[in-house]
Amino acid sequence: MKHVLITGASRGIGFEIAQLLLQNNFRVTGTSSKGIFSEDSNSSPKFEGLKVDQSVERDLISSIKPVIDEDSPDVLINNAGIFRDADFASDDNHWLEVWDKTMMVNLKSSSLITKWFINKHVENGSEGIIINIASRAAYRGDTQEYAAYAASKGAMVAFTKSIARDFSRMGIVAYSIAPGFVETDMAKESISVYGESHLTKDSAFDKMTQPDEIARLCLFLAGGNVNHMSGSTFHINGGSYMI
Repeated sequence: MKHVLITGASRGIGFEIAQLLLQNNFRVTGTSSKGIFSEDSNSSPKFEGLKVDQSVERDLISSIKPVIDEDSPDVLINNAGIFRDADFASDDNHWLEVWDKTMMVNLKSSSLITKWFINKHVENGSEGIIINIASRAAYRGDTQEYAAYAASKGAMVAFTKSIARDFSRMGIVAYSIAPGFVETDMAKESISVYGESHLTKDSAFDKMTQPDEIARLCLFLAGGNVNHMSGSTFHINGGSYMI
């Protein structure tokens, strides 16, 4: 039974991924900043939930590193992320505060977890799969209020390519998934700023992408089906940005 470590597993995309993996006989360790998980997750003997604030390095060290060191997950899915606005007209202190927290949660913490994951597999001589949930914004950019989010996801894609170049030959493969707007709680933050019509105005469809589509893609990648696509980005954005 493969063991998957997935961050941000309590809601949205992460919840859907965790549920689908559990249904397909994966063992799942999921994290949440609040440590609150659904009954669907908690009722499964194959699920373990951890409370981890990814903006705090000591939380990563005390909660996630032991899982990697002692249990060596086969698959790592870096899904946790935040989507905070920082208008260029705001004061510098607020702007930098948003940038610093966004980079810590969306990029630095996931990169550190990935470093631990890779080093453990290199030490064991074992294969591993890394799936990083990036964003359409990594390629298309975003509005100026969400420049920090776009920058963090763009860096995540570059990081994924970098590790794929060096570690794929060791059997450790890495992919990025770049969704557009997905119908989750996070999307509601954009609705509050721009209105609901903004989320589908560029799409080839009349509704937002559903999180279960990203979950099915993760299931496929976690199964080790396309190792030679290591370093690739899978775009799933409703045809709103085609590349």
